[in-house]
Amino acid sequence: MSIPKEPRQLMINLMYLVLTALLALNVSAEVMNAFFSLDKGMKKSGSIVDANNDAIKASIEQTATAYPTPRNDSLKNKAVEALRVTQEFNDYINKIRTDLFAAAKGASKDDPEIPQDIRNKDLTTRMFINEGLGAQVEQKIKDTRAALLNLVEPKEKANIEKTLPLDVEAIPENIRAKYNNYTWADYKFKAMPVAAVFPTLGKMQEDGKSSASAVLASIAKSMNAVDIKFDAFQPGISAEKSYIIAGEKYVADVFLSAYSTSANNITITAGGQNLPIKDGVGHYEISPSGLGEKTYTVNISVTNPLDNTRKTYTKDFKYEVGQRSIAVSLDQMNVFYIGVDNPVSVSVAGASSNQVNVSGSGVSVKPSGGGKYNVTATTPGEATLTVSAPGVSQTFKYRVKRIPDPEPLLGAQHTSKMMGNGEFKAQSGIAAVLKNFDFNAKCEIVGFTLTYLKKRSDPTPEIPNSGARFGAAVEERVRQAGPGDAYFFDNIKCKCPGDAVPRPLPGLTFRIK
Repeated sequence: MSIPKEPRQLMINLMYLVLTALLALNVSAEVMNAFFSLDKGMKKSGSIVDANNDAIKASIEQTATAYPTPRNDSLKNKAVEALRVTQEFNDYINKIRTDLFAAAKGASKDDPEIPQDIRNKDLTTRMFINEGLGAQVEQKIKDTRAALLNLVEPKEKANIEKTLPLDVEAIPENIRAKYNNYTWADYKFKAMPVAAVFPTLGKMQEDGKSSASAVLASIAKSMNAVDIKFDAFQPGISAEKSYIIAGEKYVADVFLSAYSTSANNITITAGGQNLPIKDGVGHYEISPSGLGEKTYTVNISVTNPLDNTRKTYTKDFKYEVGQRSIAVSLDQMNVFYIGVDNPVSVSVAGASSNQVNVSGSGVSVKPSGGGKYNVTATTPGEATLTVSAPGVSQTFKYRVKRIPDPEPLLGAQHTSKMMGNGEFKAQSGIAAVLKNFDFNAKCEIVGFTLTYLKKRSDPTPEIPNSGARFGAAVEERVRQAGPGDAYFFDNIKCKCPGDAVPRPLPGLTFRIK
């Protein structure tokens, strides 16, 4: 097994060897759990390698798009294939990890990421030796390694092959001499406790990702070796900000967005000024007078290194000069309601959102990003918001109110009225409906009483009902409805978000026709 050059990979290998050596001892549960700590550490390390691989691939694709040649297209496709091959190997090992976890009796009570049967050696021997899974893993490693090496340029292949981490390492001679017909699968998995196999599999995945890194780096090196000459140009600008306060300076860097060392015959003017140029970038600085939108013109003259022709590229840029001010907008209504999130938008001219601070008195304020805030209130009355930014601070006053009373409705849609016998019997309860309320809030019926007046009879005693839906006693009276009967729903109470105690609502009366 070759010694890796990368310190992180070397450290992972050393940790793996040390923990594997502990298997020769009567190790404690803590040491067994240490295998899973190592496995988690390799997963975190693997995520870093993934991000690095994605960044290299994106850089390769960007270069291939900017400079489309058959060679660059081929290198880009190889980079995509390298990650595909690695992902396929990673998914293959993940499937084995899932099967092993389930076979080891699933998640333990103390830690759902650790299986119950972590000491079982018979299970790993059966799966990887007797059932042949270890030999399949060995072949998968060989196939994946060969597929990755096949993507490397021929002149780089010998160097990459020596250092590629993903490999079927040789069995030490002392172990091979001690056991007859000892295979790689025996060496890696036979009589190994379940706890030791997980970091073994994790290291294979880490080696696969590191191997992809080596291949991608080789591809990027091959692409960068191409002599690239730019043949298209576009003026660009990098301004400190496009909106400034009166008295401040407007500062911007004007540059050629596609620049080559061979394109050294460049002149840039901005706003009628000749700009000094360094590395293809001209620095423009001006102190504008007056407020409002300002426009200036950029001219860049450059000699094309491909055909030696000289062209001038022109573009107008705009910025605005204003005065600092604060704007607070309540996204729903000009009042804070108790029990719901009150969205607020805050902006300070000339200041970015991360320079703005919003605090509340009588309410709590929580930022939600992009100049947006959620305000929550608990007590009716008056509240204030104080908005501050560099050089400015302002306080705003708002009313704090309870959520308006909802309207009680039979079946969530009927108010007091004459109602047909069949329609009335189809109802199942009373709802509290917030009409014309712009917030996402729901009020719940706590209870009510029903008085039933049968035609030409005395009213029955009140029937109390808990909750919004009809209880058994109320349902029985509703089923008795006949023409000329009357029903009175009184003492209706509900609770809305933020309510400490139920609030009363108007009663409902229905006559059966």
